[in-house]
Amino acid sequence: MKPRTMRLRIHTAVCPRYALVLTDTPRPDCPDCGGAGGILHHYGDDSGEYAGTECEPCGCWTHWRTTLLPLPSWFRRPRPGYSSEPPF
Repeated sequence: MKPRTMRLRIHTAVCPRYALVLTDTPRPDCPDCGGAGGILHHYGDDSGEYAGTECEPCGCWTHWRTTLLPLPSWFRRPRPGYSSEPPF
């Protein structure tokens, strides 16, 4: 088994306010979760009907994160999409 190393990335978070955060990411070559970071378990009720899904976190990553820089509330990523407005 390989020793666990953190795969860090920087991204924006919204809750509780806009900020740049440093967080761990799942290992992309993990044989258990396939790089998704968790294993989904579907379950049913007593009659056998689908009742929901639970996600079990994989051991290849942690939910560790730390705030690097709080951002002003007006900060937002540009929304993807097409605009019919001219650029000038």
